[in-house]
Amino acid sequence: MSKVYKATVVSAILASSVLLSGCGLLGGEKSSKIDPPKEVSYENDASALEESEGEEKTEATKEAGKQAVKTELYLIDKNGYVVPQTIELPNSQGVAKQALEHLVANGPVSNILPNGFRPVLPADTEVDVNIEKGVAVADFSPEFKNYKKEDELKILQAITWTLTQFDSVKTVKLQINGHELKEMPVNGTPIDEKLSRAQGINLDTSDVTDITNTKPLTVYYVGEEKGNNYYVPVTKRVSESNEDNIAAVIEELIKGPSYTFNLMSDFVGDVELLESPKLADKKVILNFNESILASFKEKKISKTMLDALVLSLTEQKGIESVELQVKGSAKLLDEEGKPMTEPVTRPEKVNTGSY
Repeated sequence: MSKVYKATVVSAILASSVLLSGCGLLGGEKSSKIDPPKEVSYENDASALEESEGEEKTEATKEAGKQAVKTELYLIDKNGYVVPQTIELPNSQGVAKQALEHLVANGPVSNILPNGFRPVLPADTEVDVNIEKGVAVADFSPEFKNYKKEDELKILQAITWTLTQFDSVKTVKLQINGHELKEMPVNGTPIDEKLSRAQGINLDTSDVTDITNTKPLTVYYVGEEKGNNYYVPVTKRVSESNEDNIAAVIEELIKGPSYTFNLMSDFVGDVELLESPKLADKKVILNFNESILASFKEKKISKTMLDALVLSLTEQKGIESVELQVKGSAKLLDEEGKPMTEPVTRPEKVNTGSY
């Protein structure tokens, strides 16, 4: 409010006081001394009101935050890979059921679907989920059968990995209208009695002639959508005789994705471990040569490389954090130039950006 308007308000109040006393409205008695009126400042009132409204908006924002939960939805990207995308969903009691409902085409995910991704379940599919003793039973309506056969394995993987993100779920069973599925309805893919992440995701067997004596190992490579990177889990097969899964993960990251996979890796061929990995208290210590550095002079570690490494290693049981060393020194910087003073832990959710 302008100073001129405030002065006008004060003058009007003073004038009213004089008129009241002069007209003898108080019984003609001699008027007593009247205290001067206090200045009325609408500017202060407006400021207080704005502050109050601001506090209400802040509280509303906090409350809205409490009402949302970050959930990984396993969707299909433009290259056909099953990829986790972290999306905020309403914080409901049936979070597992809600997650599967957001895998349905033309369903609630439609308005929040990241560019380049599509849901895996056929339109109009209805979902119910019951979790008991670590087993999630996902029951679908008959519309579940209306998918293309080339999506069959992707659907199995997307359902399994979406549900097993929750601590209460270790394995998954599938049903249609209450009847357990032993195989998928379109192309007949056999369904294990209890589906888990052990069956893998985005399977890459291109370098294996006989899988009999191999075991699955999941590592993360990098996909791209309009200049933005995201991480894609790929399950490869490694020799059963290789007992050191940590070293095997590093080897597969350095080897990179198969040529048939449209993915990338920041690891270069001359990156190598200078000694065997050390695992203690759920922390693995890795000592690399200088080829792991994105900047030799500043000893910086690429964010993409670091993320892929941590995501891949923490897929292994018993590993929660990773400490990097270069030629025995842990004095390293992250991509932003900040000292890496603590072991790096797995992010709570994967691929939180929008594309």
